[in-house]
This record gives sequence, structure tokens and C-alpha cells, in this order.
Amino acid sequence: MTTPFELLKHRSAGDWQRYCEHSFVRELAEGTLPQTAFRHYLKQDYLFLIQFARAWGLAVYKSRDLCEIRQGLEALKAIVDVEMGLHVRYCADWGISETELAGLEESRATLAYTRYVLDAGMSGDLLDLHVALAPCIIGYGEIASWIERQPFTNTTGNPYQDWIEMYAGDEYQELVRSELEWLNRRLSQVDQTRFDRLSVVFRDATRLEADFWQMGLDLA
Repeated sequence: MTTPFELLKHRSAGDWQRYCEHSFVRELAEGTLPQTAFRHYLKQDYLFLIQFARAWGLAVYKSRDLCEIRQGLEALKAIVDVEMGLHVRYCADWGISETELAGLEESRATLAYTRYVLDAGMSGDLLDLHVALAPCIIGYGEIASWIERQPFTNTTGNPYQDWIEMYAGDEYQELVRSELEWLNRRLSQVDQTRFDRLSVVFRDATRLEADFWQMGLDLA
């Protein structure tokens, strides 16, 4: 049985594939991605996380019951209290200091996707926000799983193996499953007109996420 989220992906199948199998992702899997490209991605991902936290703050505001408020608050706290610190330490391993991170400017790709997500949430409701976030939350999980299945993936001496294992790991995959469950439940309750509008949000967000990969290659 096709789930509502699978139907959402099917509507944007080409864009989803280009995002999940982007050359940045393939080179990361092979271990051939230029390290300058990965460092640039890491820097911008730090700025992305800040806006990601704002998005979950917006999710709290857009929530209509205590359960959803708690969900948004837990996600916000996880980013601010845990993920930001982990990312700063990971960047340090790649020679990027916290001082350097604090002085960064957002690239156009970072601005485009993060502000699109926030606008989707501001102008729509909680479901619009989650759909706009789905290429990031669910996409990273699918990408890591896809990488692990590919015959060209290099697991020996790959400088990006830690990144792959983080998103392919049980903890992140459980987050993906939880988000899929929430989305499928909510998407199953909307009519066709609403689903069509959400499909556009998902398509555009997926394209903007693919641009985030391309940014790493273009600005390396």
C-alpha cells in the first residue's frame, strides 16, 4: 500500500532522485569529494542549524495541542542543547574553529532553503512546515541508507564515513520513522486540493535542498 508520503515523493520523483543521488552525495560515498567542498558544506550547515532551530520554534507556535507543542519543543531543545555542540566539535575535527563559525555569512543556497521553510510555516500551518522540512529530516536518512547500499561506496579510509554512519545509524533512522509516521497520519487527513498544494511545497523544498549540495561543489 502506497503511503501518503510516498505519493508526495512520487509527485516529485525526478527532483527527489536528483537530490538524493546528487554528485555531492555520490562523491561523499566514494570518498572522492574534495575536502574543501565538505568544509564549505559544514560551515553552511552550522548556519542552517540555527535556522532549523527557529523553524522548530515556529512549530511550537503553530501547534494546536500540548502533544505537538512538546514535540516541537523537544526538537528545538535537541538542536540547541545537543546538535549545535556536536556540530561545533565535528567542525573542529575538520579544522573549522567556533570563532570562524560565528563570523560566517549565509550563502544564497542557505538563505533560499531556510527562509523558504520559515515562510512555508508562517504562511501555512504546522503541516506545511513539516512538509517543507521533510527533504532535510527524511531526506538525510534516505540518503545515508542509499549510500550504504551502493557498490561504489567506500567504507575503508573514507574521510566522510562518520557523517554517513551518523545519518544511517539507529538514532537518526528512528527520528525519520517518527517523522514519517506523523506526516503520513496528517497527510491522510487532507483533501486532494490541499495535497496538491503541499506537493508544490515539497517539490520546491526538495529542489532547494539539492541546491544546498550544489553549493558545496560550486563554492569549494
